[in-house]
Amino acid sequence: MNQYNTLDGWLLGLMFGLIFLGLMAIYSASNGVGSVDLFYKQLMWFGIGLIVMAMVYYLDTNIIKEYVVVYYIIGLIFLVLVLLFGTKVAGATSWVRIGFISIQPSEIAKVTTILMLAKYLATDDTDITSPRHILIAIAIAVVPAMLVMLQPDMGTTLTYLSYLFPVMIMAGFNAYYLMLFGVPVLLTVIGFFNIYLLVIFALSSLVVLFLIKRRLYFSHFLVTALGLAGGLFTLNSASKILQPHQMKRIQTFLDPMSDPLGAGYNALQAKIAIGSGGFFGKGFLEGTQTQLRFIPAQWTDFIFCVIGEELGLLGAIVLLSLFLALLLRLLWMVSVIKNKFVELTLVGFVSLLLVHVMINIGMTIGLFPVIGVPLPFLSYGGSSLLGNMLMVALALNFNRNKRNLGY
Repeated sequence: MNQYNTLDGWLLGLMFGLIFLGLMAIYSASNGVGSVDLFYKQLMWFGIGLIVMAMVYYLDTNIIKEYVVVYYIIGLIFLVLVLLFGTKVAGATSWVRIGFISIQPSEIAKVTTILMLAKYLATDDTDITSPRHILIAIAIAVVPAMLVMLQPDMGTTLTYLSYLFPVMIMAGFNAYYLMLFGVPVLLTVIGFFNIYLLVIFALSSLVVLFLIKRRLYFSHFLVTALGLAGGLFTLNSASKILQPHQMKRIQTFLDPMSDPLGAGYNALQAKIAIGSGGFFGKGFLEGTQTQLRFIPAQWTDFIFCVIGEELGLLGAIVLLSLFLALLLRLLWMVSVIKNKFVELTLVGFVSLLLVHVMINIGMTIGLFPVIGVPLPFLSYGGSSLLGNMLMVALALNFNRNKRNLGY
Protein backbone atom coordinates (compact mmCIF):
# COMPACT_ATOMS: atom_id res chain seq x y z
CA MET A 1 0.00 0.00 0.00
CA ASN A 2 1.26 3.47 -0.85
CA GLN A 3 2.52 4.98 2.41
CA TYR A 4 1.82 8.52 1.22
CA ASN A 5 -1.87 8.19 0.43
CA THR A 6 -3.11 6.41 3.54
CA LEU A 7 -5.41 7.95 6.10
CA ASP A 8 -3.73 8.78 9.40
CA GLY A 9 -5.74 6.51 11.65
CA TRP A 10 -4.02 7.71 14.81
CA LEU A 11 -5.05 11.34 14.40
CA LEU A 12 -8.55 10.41 13.29
CA GLY A 13 -8.96 7.95 16.19
CA LEU A 14 -7.82 10.50 18.77
CA MET A 15 -10.31 13.03 17.41
CA PHE A 16 -13.13 10.46 17.55
CA GLY A 17 -12.17 9.60 21.13
CA LEU A 18 -12.42 13.24 22.22
CA ILE A 19 -15.72 13.78 20.40
CA PHE A 20 -17.14 10.59 21.96
CA LEU A 21 -16.28 11.85 25.45
CA GLY A 22 -17.84 15.19 24.56
CA LEU A 23 -21.08 13.61 23.35
CA MET A 24 -21.27 11.55 26.54
CA ALA A 25 -20.76 14.62 28.69
CA ILE A 26 -23.28 16.72 26.72
CA TYR A 27 -25.88 13.95 26.97
CA SER A 28 -25.35 13.69 30.73
CA ALA A 29 -25.38 17.45 31.32
CA SER A 30 -28.49 18.06 29.22
CA ASN A 31 -30.26 14.91 30.47
CA GLY A 32 -30.44 16.42 33.93
CA VAL A 33 -32.76 19.16 32.67
CA GLY A 34 -34.72 16.99 30.24
CA SER A 35 -33.20 18.67 27.19
CA VAL A 36 -31.30 15.95 25.35
CA ASP A 37 -32.06 17.86 22.13
CA LEU A 38 -28.66 19.48 22.68
CA PHE A 39 -27.08 16.05 22.33
CA TYR A 40 -28.85 15.41 19.02
CA LYS A 41 -27.92 18.86 17.71
CA GLN A 42 -24.27 18.21 18.53
CA LEU A 43 -24.59 14.81 16.83
CA MET A 44 -25.97 16.60 13.77
CA TRP A 45 -23.01 18.98 13.71
CA PHE A 46 -20.69 16.00 14.05
CA GLY A 47 -22.29 14.54 10.92
CA ILE A 48 -21.88 17.84 9.06
CA GLY A 49 -18.27 17.95 10.23
CA LEU A 50 -17.60 14.49 8.81
CA ILE A 51 -18.94 15.58 5.41
CA VAL A 52 -16.74 18.70 5.47
CA MET A 53 -13.74 16.60 6.51
CA ALA A 54 -14.27 14.18 3.62
CA MET A 55 -14.44 17.08 1.16
CA VAL A 56 -11.31 18.76 2.53
CA TYR A 57 -9.38 15.49 2.77
CA TYR A 58 -9.61 14.80 -0.97
CA LEU A 59 -8.70 18.32 -2.10
CA ASP A 60 -5.31 19.06 -3.63
CA THR A 61 -3.24 20.82 -0.96
CA ASN A 62 -1.90 23.27 -3.54
CA ILE A 63 -5.48 24.30 -4.35
CA ILE A 64 -6.12 24.89 -0.64
CA LYS A 65 -3.03 27.08 -0.45
CA GLU A 66 -3.89 28.97 -3.64
CA TYR A 67 -7.21 30.28 -2.28
CA VAL A 68 -6.09 31.04 1.29
CA VAL A 69 -6.44 34.80 0.75
CA VAL A 70 -10.04 34.27 -0.37
CA TYR A 71 -10.81 32.21 2.76
CA TYR A 72 -9.24 34.88 4.95
CA ILE A 73 -11.23 37.72 3.36
CA ILE A 74 -14.48 35.74 3.65
CA GLY A 75 -13.69 35.18 7.33
CA LEU A 76 -13.20 38.94 7.86
CA ILE A 77 -16.45 39.71 6.02
CA PHE A 78 -18.38 37.37 8.29
CA LEU A 79 -16.81 38.94 11.37
CA VAL A 80 -17.99 42.35 10.15
CA LEU A 81 -21.46 40.97 9.40
CA VAL A 82 -21.65 39.70 12.98
CA LEU A 83 -21.05 43.23 14.28
CA LEU A 84 -23.77 44.59 11.98
CA PHE A 85 -26.44 41.89 12.14
CA GLY A 86 -25.33 39.47 14.86
CA THR A 87 -27.28 38.08 17.77
CA LYS A 88 -26.17 38.85 21.33
CA VAL A 89 -25.58 35.82 23.57
CA ALA A 90 -24.09 36.06 27.10
CA GLY A 91 -23.08 39.68 26.60
CA ALA A 92 -21.32 39.20 23.24
CA THR A 93 -22.64 39.66 19.70
CA SER A 94 -20.85 36.59 18.32
CA TRP A 95 -23.57 34.78 16.37
CA VAL A 96 -25.17 35.27 12.98
CA ARG A 97 -28.20 33.40 11.72
CA ILE A 98 -28.17 31.75 8.29
CA GLY A 99 -31.48 30.12 7.47
CA PHE A 100 -32.51 27.90 10.37
CA ILE A 101 -29.05 27.62 11.95
CA SER A 102 -26.85 30.00 13.94
CA ILE A 103 -23.10 30.00 13.46
CA GLN A 104 -20.23 31.68 15.27
CA PRO A 105 -17.93 32.93 12.47
CA SER A 106 -15.07 33.63 14.86
CA GLU A 107 -14.54 29.88 15.36
CA ILE A 108 -14.05 29.23 11.64
CA ALA A 109 -12.12 32.47 11.09
CA LYS A 110 -9.46 31.19 13.52
CA VAL A 111 -8.59 28.50 10.99
CA THR A 112 -8.57 30.85 7.98
CA THR A 113 -6.38 33.33 9.90
CA ILE A 114 -3.82 30.63 10.70
CA LEU A 115 -3.78 29.58 7.03
CA MET A 116 -3.27 33.18 5.92
CA LEU A 117 -0.49 33.81 8.43
CA ALA A 118 1.25 30.58 7.41
CA LYS A 119 0.99 31.36 3.71
CA TYR A 120 2.39 34.87 4.14
CA LEU A 121 5.34 33.73 6.26
CA ALA A 122 6.04 30.79 3.93
CA THR A 123 6.24 33.02 0.84
CA ASP A 124 9.74 33.39 -0.57
CA ASP A 125 9.37 37.17 -0.79
CA THR A 126 8.68 37.47 2.96
CA ASP A 127 11.71 38.47 5.01
CA ILE A 128 11.02 37.68 8.64
CA THR A 129 13.77 40.10 9.72
CA SER A 130 12.16 43.03 7.89
CA PRO A 131 10.14 45.35 10.18
CA ARG A 132 7.56 45.89 7.42
CA HIS A 133 7.00 42.17 6.90
CA ILE A 134 6.86 41.57 10.66
CA LEU A 135 4.17 44.22 11.06
CA ILE A 136 2.16 42.72 8.18
CA ALA A 137 2.34 39.28 9.81
CA ILE A 138 1.18 40.72 13.12
CA ALA A 139 -1.64 42.61 11.37
CA ILE A 140 -2.91 39.39 9.76
CA ALA A 141 -3.68 38.01 13.23
CA VAL A 142 -4.56 41.28 14.96
CA VAL A 143 -7.19 42.54 12.47
CA PRO A 144 -9.64 39.63 13.01
CA ALA A 145 -8.78 39.65 16.72
CA MET A 146 -9.84 43.31 16.93
CA LEU A 147 -13.10 42.56 15.13
CA VAL A 148 -13.80 39.83 17.68
CA MET A 149 -12.85 42.21 20.48
CA LEU A 150 -15.55 44.61 19.27
CA GLN A 151 -18.25 41.95 19.77
CA PRO A 152 -16.95 42.04 22.63
CA ASP A 153 -15.48 38.57 23.23
CA MET A 154 -12.28 38.78 25.28
CA GLY A 155 -11.74 35.00 25.53
CA THR A 156 -11.92 34.37 21.79
CA THR A 157 -9.73 37.43 21.15
CA LEU A 158 -6.95 35.94 23.28
CA THR A 159 -7.12 32.65 21.37
CA TYR A 160 -6.65 34.58 18.10
CA LEU A 161 -3.33 35.86 19.40
CA SER A 162 -2.22 32.52 20.86
CA TYR A 163 -0.68 31.20 17.66
CA LEU A 164 0.94 34.44 16.43
CA PHE A 165 4.24 34.16 18.32
CA PRO A 166 4.76 30.37 17.88
CA VAL A 167 4.15 30.58 14.12
CA MET A 168 6.47 33.59 13.74
CA ILE A 169 9.22 31.86 15.74
CA MET A 170 8.78 28.72 13.61
CA ALA A 171 9.16 30.94 10.54
CA GLY A 172 12.56 32.07 11.79
CA PHE A 173 11.87 35.22 13.77
CA ASN A 174 14.26 35.81 16.67
CA ALA A 175 12.40 34.87 19.86
CA TYR A 176 14.26 37.54 21.84
CA TYR A 177 12.86 40.38 19.74
CA LEU A 178 9.45 38.80 19.95
CA MET A 179 9.81 38.96 23.74
CA LEU A 180 10.61 42.68 23.48
CA PHE A 181 7.35 43.13 21.61
CA GLY A 182 5.43 40.79 23.91
CA VAL A 183 6.41 42.32 27.26
CA PRO A 184 4.49 45.62 26.79
CA VAL A 185 1.47 43.70 25.45
CA LEU A 186 1.55 41.26 28.38
CA LEU A 187 1.88 43.99 30.99
CA THR A 188 -0.93 46.00 29.40
CA VAL A 189 -3.24 42.97 29.64
CA ILE A 190 -2.17 42.23 33.24
CA GLY A 191 -3.20 45.78 34.08
CA PHE A 192 -6.82 44.57 33.90
CA PHE A 193 -6.23 42.60 37.11
CA ASN A 194 -4.49 44.54 39.87
CA ILE A 195 -1.43 46.64 40.70
CA TYR A 196 0.36 43.87 42.60
CA LEU A 197 0.35 41.43 39.67
CA LEU A 198 1.42 44.25 37.37
CA VAL A 199 4.46 45.16 39.47
CA ILE A 200 5.47 41.49 39.96
CA PHE A 201 5.30 40.73 36.22
CA ALA A 202 7.08 43.98 35.31
CA LEU A 203 10.02 43.19 37.61
CA SER A 204 10.10 39.56 36.48
CA SER A 205 10.13 40.60 32.80
CA LEU A 206 12.96 43.03 33.43
CA VAL A 207 15.06 40.36 35.17
CA VAL A 208 14.45 37.75 32.45
CA LEU A 209 15.34 40.18 29.65
CA PHE A 210 18.48 41.26 31.49
CA LEU A 211 19.61 37.66 31.99
CA ILE A 212 19.13 36.89 28.28
CA LYS A 213 21.01 39.92 26.93
CA ARG A 214 22.77 42.09 29.49
CA ARG A 215 24.15 44.66 27.06
CA LEU A 216 20.74 45.91 25.95
CA TYR A 217 19.67 47.08 29.39
CA PHE A 218 18.37 50.42 28.05
CA SER A 219 16.00 48.60 25.64
CA HIS A 220 14.86 46.36 28.48
CA PHE A 221 14.05 49.32 30.71
CA LEU A 222 12.27 51.04 27.82
CA VAL A 223 9.95 48.15 26.88
CA THR A 224 9.24 47.39 30.55
CA ALA A 225 8.41 51.06 31.17
CA LEU A 226 6.10 51.08 28.15
CA GLY A 227 4.40 47.93 29.40
CA LEU A 228 4.08 49.36 32.90
CA ALA A 229 2.54 52.54 31.48
CA GLY A 230 0.11 50.46 29.42
CA GLY A 231 -0.74 48.37 32.47
CA LEU A 232 -1.39 51.45 34.60
CA PHE A 233 -3.61 52.84 31.84
CA THR A 234 -5.74 49.67 31.65
CA LEU A 235 -5.78 49.48 35.45
CA ASN A 236 -7.33 52.95 35.64
CA SER A 237 -9.53 52.54 32.56
CA ALA A 238 -10.57 48.89 32.88
CA SER A 239 -14.16 49.77 33.77
CA LYS A 240 -14.43 51.84 30.58
CA ILE A 241 -12.73 49.29 28.28
CA LEU A 242 -14.37 46.10 29.58
CA GLN A 243 -18.03 45.28 29.87
CA PRO A 244 -19.45 45.09 33.43
CA HIS A 245 -19.74 41.27 33.27
CA GLN A 246 -16.10 41.02 32.17
CA MET A 247 -14.95 43.21 35.06
CA LYS A 248 -16.98 41.07 37.44
CA ARG A 249 -15.31 37.90 36.15
CA ILE A 250 -11.86 39.32 36.85
CA GLN A 251 -12.89 40.47 40.34
CA THR A 252 -14.35 37.07 41.24
CA PHE A 253 -11.26 35.31 39.85
CA LEU A 254 -9.11 37.26 42.31
CA ASP A 255 -11.64 36.69 45.12
CA PRO A 256 -14.27 34.01 44.30
CA MET A 257 -16.02 34.53 47.64
CA SER A 258 -16.68 38.20 46.88
CA ASP A 259 -19.82 37.14 44.99
CA PRO A 260 -20.40 33.40 45.68
CA LEU A 261 -24.02 33.47 44.47
CA GLY A 262 -23.41 35.73 41.50
CA ALA A 263 -20.39 36.07 39.21
CA GLY A 264 -18.30 33.65 41.30
CA TYR A 265 -21.00 30.97 41.43
CA ASN A 266 -19.96 28.94 38.37
CA ALA A 267 -16.28 28.87 39.32
CA LEU A 268 -17.02 27.72 42.88
CA GLN A 269 -19.53 25.06 41.82
CA ALA A 270 -17.13 23.82 39.12
CA LYS A 271 -14.42 23.11 41.71
CA ILE A 272 -16.97 21.38 43.94
CA ALA A 273 -18.09 19.17 41.05
CA ILE A 274 -14.56 18.16 40.01
CA GLY A 275 -13.42 17.61 43.59
CA SER A 276 -16.44 15.47 44.46
CA GLY A 277 -15.69 13.07 41.61
CA GLY A 278 -12.75 11.51 43.43
CA PHE A 279 -10.52 9.09 41.53
CA PHE A 280 -13.10 6.90 39.75
CA GLY A 281 -15.99 9.38 39.57
CA LYS A 282 -19.63 8.97 40.56
CA GLY A 283 -20.55 7.18 37.35
CA PHE A 284 -22.19 8.17 34.08
CA LEU A 285 -25.46 10.07 34.72
CA GLU A 286 -24.81 9.87 38.48
CA GLY A 287 -23.14 13.22 39.13
CA THR A 288 -25.21 15.26 41.56
CA GLN A 289 -23.75 18.63 40.51
CA THR A 290 -24.36 17.69 36.88
CA GLN A 291 -27.80 16.11 37.12
CA LEU A 292 -29.18 18.74 39.52
CA ARG A 293 -27.81 21.52 37.33
CA PHE A 294 -25.80 23.32 39.98
CA ILE A 295 -23.65 24.70 37.13
CA PRO A 296 -25.83 26.48 34.54
CA ALA A 297 -25.29 25.49 30.87
CA GLN A 298 -22.38 23.25 31.86
CA TRP A 299 -22.53 21.51 28.46
CA THR A 300 -20.69 24.53 27.02
CA ASP A 301 -17.58 26.06 28.62
CA PHE A 302 -17.83 23.99 31.84
CA ILE A 303 -18.06 20.58 30.16
CA PHE A 304 -14.87 19.48 31.95
CA CYS A 305 -16.84 19.54 35.22
CA VAL A 306 -19.03 16.70 33.92
CA ILE A 307 -15.97 14.61 33.10
CA GLY A 308 -14.36 15.38 36.46
CA GLU A 309 -17.47 14.57 38.51
CA GLU A 310 -18.82 11.51 36.70
CA LEU A 311 -15.58 9.93 35.44
CA GLY A 312 -13.30 11.24 38.18
CA LEU A 313 -9.58 11.85 38.09
CA LEU A 314 -9.17 8.73 35.96
CA GLY A 315 -11.50 10.13 33.30
CA ALA A 316 -9.72 13.49 33.41
CA ILE A 317 -6.37 11.73 32.91
CA VAL A 318 -7.77 9.84 29.91
CA LEU A 319 -9.10 13.09 28.46
CA LEU A 320 -5.83 14.95 28.91
CA SER A 321 -3.91 11.98 27.49
CA LEU A 322 -6.05 12.08 24.35
CA PHE A 323 -5.38 15.79 23.96
CA LEU A 324 -1.65 15.31 24.51
CA ALA A 325 -1.49 12.46 22.00
CA LEU A 326 -3.39 14.50 19.41
CA LEU A 327 -1.07 17.48 19.80
CA LEU A 328 2.01 15.25 19.63
CA ARG A 329 0.64 13.62 16.47
CA LEU A 330 0.26 17.03 14.85
CA LEU A 331 3.83 17.93 15.88
CA TRP A 332 5.02 14.63 14.42
CA MET A 333 3.47 15.69 11.11
CA VAL A 334 5.43 18.96 11.35
CA SER A 335 8.64 16.92 11.49
CA VAL A 336 7.85 14.60 8.56
CA ILE A 337 6.14 16.95 6.07
CA LYS A 338 8.93 19.10 4.68
CA ASN A 339 6.89 22.06 3.50
CA LYS A 340 7.07 25.45 5.17
CA PHE A 341 3.41 26.35 4.66
CA VAL A 342 2.30 23.04 6.18
CA GLU A 343 4.75 23.30 9.08
CA LEU A 344 3.59 26.79 10.02
CA THR A 345 -0.08 25.87 9.67
CA LEU A 346 0.25 22.81 11.90
CA VAL A 347 2.21 24.77 14.53
CA GLY A 348 -0.64 27.30 14.49
CA PHE A 349 -3.20 24.51 15.02
CA VAL A 350 -1.21 23.03 17.91
CA SER A 351 -0.83 26.43 19.58
CA LEU A 352 -4.53 27.23 19.23
CA LEU A 353 -5.72 23.87 20.58
CA LEU A 354 -3.20 23.91 23.43
CA VAL A 355 -4.26 27.38 24.60
CA HIS A 356 -7.93 26.40 24.38
CA VAL A 357 -7.35 23.35 26.58
CA MET A 358 -5.21 25.24 29.10
CA ILE A 359 -7.61 28.17 29.46
CA ASN A 360 -10.79 26.08 29.55
CA ILE A 361 -9.58 23.60 32.15
CA GLY A 362 -7.82 26.42 34.00
CA MET A 363 -11.18 28.23 34.26
CA THR A 364 -12.90 25.23 35.81
CA ILE A 365 -10.25 24.67 38.48
CA GLY A 366 -9.73 28.36 39.31
CA LEU A 367 -6.38 29.02 37.60
CA PHE A 368 -7.86 31.46 35.08
CA PRO A 369 -10.81 33.84 35.13
CA VAL A 370 -13.99 32.68 33.40
CA ILE A 371 -13.65 34.15 29.91
CA GLY A 372 -15.82 31.86 27.80
CA VAL A 373 -13.37 29.59 25.94
CA PRO A 374 -14.78 26.19 24.87
CA LEU A 375 -12.99 22.86 25.33
CA PRO A 376 -12.04 21.62 21.83
CA PHE A 377 -14.14 18.71 20.48
CA LEU A 378 -16.11 18.46 23.76
CA SER A 379 -18.02 21.68 24.48
CA TYR A 380 -21.47 22.00 22.96
CA GLY A 381 -21.44 24.23 19.89
CA GLY A 382 -21.59 23.41 16.20
CA SER A 383 -19.26 26.19 15.05
CA SER A 384 -16.56 25.22 17.54
CA LEU A 385 -16.81 21.53 16.66
CA LEU A 386 -16.77 22.27 12.94
CA GLY A 387 -13.71 24.51 13.28
CA ASN A 388 -11.80 21.87 15.25
CA MET A 389 -12.74 19.11 12.80
CA LEU A 390 -11.66 21.36 9.94
CA MET A 391 -8.18 21.65 11.47
CA VAL A 392 -7.92 17.86 11.73
CA ALA A 393 -9.17 17.50 8.14
CA LEU A 394 -6.48 19.88 6.89
CA ALA A 395 -3.81 17.97 8.83
CA LEU A 396 -5.04 14.69 7.30
CA ASN A 397 -4.97 16.33 3.87
CA PHE A 398 -1.38 17.49 4.37
CA ASN A 399 -0.34 14.02 5.47
CA ARG A 400 -2.10 12.41 2.49
CA ASN A 401 -0.28 14.69 0.02
CA LYS A 402 3.08 14.89 1.78
CA ARG A 403 4.97 13.28 -1.09
CA ASN A 404 3.89 16.10 -3.42
CA LEU A 405 4.58 18.75 -0.79
CA GLY A 406 8.18 17.85 -0.01
CA TYR A 407 11.08 19.75 -1.49
